Amino acid sequence: MSAPLPSLPVTFRPTRTRVVLYLVGLAQLAALTAIGVALPKLSGGERISFVFTGLLVFAVLLLLARPKVVARQEGVTVVNLTTRRELAWAQVLRVNLRQGDAWVHLDLADGTSLPAMGIQPGIARQQAIRDARALRDLAEIHGTGASATA
Repeated sequence: MSAPLPSLPVTFRPTRTRVVLYLVGLAQLAALTAIGVALPKLSGGERISFVFTGLLVFAVLLLLARPKVVARQEGVTVVNLTTRRELAWAQVLRVNLRQGDAWVHLDLADGTSLPAMGIQPGIARQQAIRDARALRDLAEIHGTGASATA
């Protein structure tokens, strides 16, 4: 028997991964800023380049923390690194999370597959499996598709 369905709207995102990315980004920014300030022989431009590099690293890690999947009554929003796609439930035929997959894949009615990076088993495999099953169950109830998950 499946777990109870989450109430809509619900957001699925890799929380532990996001926390790690935020912490590493802040640590990198702090370290590069401290180095830039602490080294006595650096010019003003060189100091700024250390801080700028720290900000750049932090921005990239924030981008990596962006993915999420939002299920609403009307459909699903998949936010990946640089893209955002709105789908009606009827467009989602299948929710896949197979052994070895880096994240969930949605099989769509147009014959394509869409990665949904917001559900990824990286450092929280059991949570990703629960989230994939919940999304699968929501797709079956609100859409027309069938699904398979790990």
